[in-house]
Amino acid sequence: ALARALARGGAGPASGAHLWALRSAHSQVVNGLKYYLDVTLLKGQRSESQAAGQDTARHNSQGEPEQMSCHFEVWIQPWAGEKKLVQHECRPADPFEIIQAAKRGGWAVFHPQASGPEAADLLQGERSLQNASIHLVSLFKDFVITYKKSYQDKKETERRFRIFAENLEKAQVIQELDQGTAEYGVTKFSDLTEEEFRSTHLNPLLAELPGRPLKAAAIPTDPPPDQWDWRDYGAVTGVKNQGACGSCWAFSVTGNVEGQWFLRKGSLVSLSEQELVDCDALDQACGGGLPSNAYEAIEGLGGLETERDYSYEGFAQKCDFSKDKVAVYINSSVGISRDEKEIAAWLAKNGPISIALNAFAMQFYRRGVSHPFFLLCNPWMIDHAVLLVGYGTRGQTPFWAIKNSWGEDWGEKGYYYLYRGKRACGMNTMCSSAVID
Repeated sequence: ALARALARGGAGPASGAHLWALRSAHSQVVNGLKYYLDVTLLKGQRSESQAAGQDTARHNSQGEPEQMSCHFEVWIQPWAGEKKLVQHECRPADPFEIIQAAKRGGWAVFHPQASGPEAADLLQGERSLQNASIHLVSLFKDFVITYKKSYQDKKETERRFRIFAENLEKAQVIQELDQGTAEYGVTKFSDLTEEEFRSTHLNPLLAELPGRPLKAAAIPTDPPPDQWDWRDYGAVTGVKNQGACGSCWAFSVTGNVEGQWFLRKGSLVSLSEQELVDCDALDQACGGGLPSNAYEAIEGLGGLETERDYSYEGFAQKCDFSKDKVAVYINSSVGISRDEKEIAAWLAKNGPISIALNAFAMQFYRRGVSHPFFLLCNPWMIDHAVLLVGYGTRGQTPFWAIKNSWGEDWGEKGYYYLYRGKRACGMNTMCSSAVID
């Protein structure tokens, strides 16, 4: 769009000039993509002699080419084929400004006299920006297809595209700040605002309410193994999906009870989260809850039904619990140490642990060992309950293996790997387990 405007005289004083230096460029999502370009132009018209490699740009009184410093704003809707130069301002270039920009670096120089193969790179700056926008649209299309997204109309599609683009920038920032080996980027939550994501998949009550005090668990005195994973021993059911319901607390607790029942009774049974969503009067269903309350509710109800008998719906409904269908029971519950070595020792001997953490980096997590900065993923803002199933080391990076409840199409087949040894994201602040005699 910029090149055409320069060529046909649609850029005011800059008409007929040629791009010499791209000093800076950034973009903003505005019902499309809006690019802000600061460039230096050489004033003059291309002629046959110039096309043959001779520079005939206009010269100033000192015999040097006249340089102009310009600001352009270009608006592009790649999906509609729209490209418009919406604003332009030009003034004679300040030589000192050009020298300082060159010293700072980070800008590209172009050669108007280029011919042959070199001519293809003449508008490299603009083309790279166009390619970036095309790539972004391509990513969004792939995202819609991969996760079977459907939007009600064009306006909503454009809104979700805008959110998607903004979330990619957030993911890039999280990536740059991560201290581990994690990869962040496009996930099935990439079209949700932070507010939407928090209200449908997280649990603010974990940080807001203290929870019921639990008896302290006895910590094994023997040093734990270097690595352990209860998946290898058949104590963990498949990854489940809480959907757009803040019921992570229920999934965390049923996962713990499933493991405890397996270790005490010898059978692995998939248990009902919906029973807790509907019948746990101490918690708030899809509005959030606390594991300590859930243990008490299970004791009061008399146990848990199976997932098959009381299947998950993802929203609160009338309690339909039947004591005749109880598959497992618990006798009590315990709180587990905040010391990570003691957590590992208890887990290796006694089974998977219900924990809570700060989910700061999880919306855009794809794979690897996540290790956000402490202040960004602090322990006083925990907002998600999950199941700790094991620990180990990847290369030189120690990790916790965490079963999430967002489906297998998130993270590493539904699992989150978090750095171990630095109390990352407050994972040690609310560790607990049911007790089955």
